[in-house]
Amino acid sequence: FWPDAYLLGRIAANHALGDCYAMGAVPASALALAVVPYGPGRFQEAELGDMLEGALQVLSAAGCELVGGHSSEGPELSAGFAITGHVKPADILTKSGLQPGQALILTKSLGTGCIMAAAMRGQAKGRWISSCLEAMAVSSAGAARILRQHGCSAATDVTGFGLLGHAVEMARASQVKLELSLPAVPALPGAAECISAGLLSSLHPTNTKAAAAVVDNHQQLQGQALHPLLFDPQTAGGLLAGVDAGAADACVEALRQAGYADACVVGTVLERLQSEGDAGGEPHMPLITISLD
Repeated sequence: FWPDAYLLGRIAANHALGDCYAMGAVPASALALAVVPYGPGRFQEAELGDMLEGALQVLSAAGCELVGGHSSEGPELSAGFAITGHVKPADILTKSGLQPGQALILTKSLGTGCIMAAAMRGQAKGRWISSCLEAMAVSSAGAARILRQHGCSAATDVTGFGLLGHAVEMARASQVKLELSLPAVPALPGAAECISAGLLSSLHPTNTKAAAAVVDNHQQLQGQALHPLLFDPQTAGGLLAGVDAGAADACVEALRQAGYADACVVGTVLERLQSEGDAGGEPHMPLITISLD
């Protein structure tokens, strides 16, 4: 998604670490999968070296050892990492721990998908791209610690399925219904402009189709100019977590003081589903209500 191999390596490593942090784990080791473009050997070696240098800086800062991997040739530069982390069984955070009455906290703004889509078409302003790249380079390690300190009972990282898709995963796993507030969802600079211009990620249609059946006011949502932000796939996105309502304000303030300036409450956990079969037997039943004001 970005031609600078060093920066790509940093963001790809950060993206991979997000899963580990979302589960309350401490990253320990990583395996790399790198693809370098076809070309002269010297060029490929330089690209691979720059990519790994960027990744190693992020992994080392996280206390995570790069222990091996695989590289190959392909049509474009890409990188991915498989992370192994350690956590005590009693301390594992999953998507299934949401409790009715909790606040849903998001630690980063949304919009990386549409901004990168605009950049690929040469239609994104430089300051939008710069802000987007900076956001993707921010680690979620500190956010995970702060959420845990404030009693977080469930979390996930917001990545390819978008905020709404990952919220649905948490609702199903926790057997609850959720309410998300569209006006409360933070957007990266330029995201609204990209959405308005129809500059959306290639993953956007799939995310929209998958989530449509589980939003109980989907028709009303279509009339909101920024509703595509909920479906925008994220690279190295933030964490979405459930925290008791009484601790939410203090948690958000702690996150902001730690550098997560856009952290905020974006929703609420509503009632439990009537029975386990409600979610298991009807995978497309409405689980999410979107507040529009």
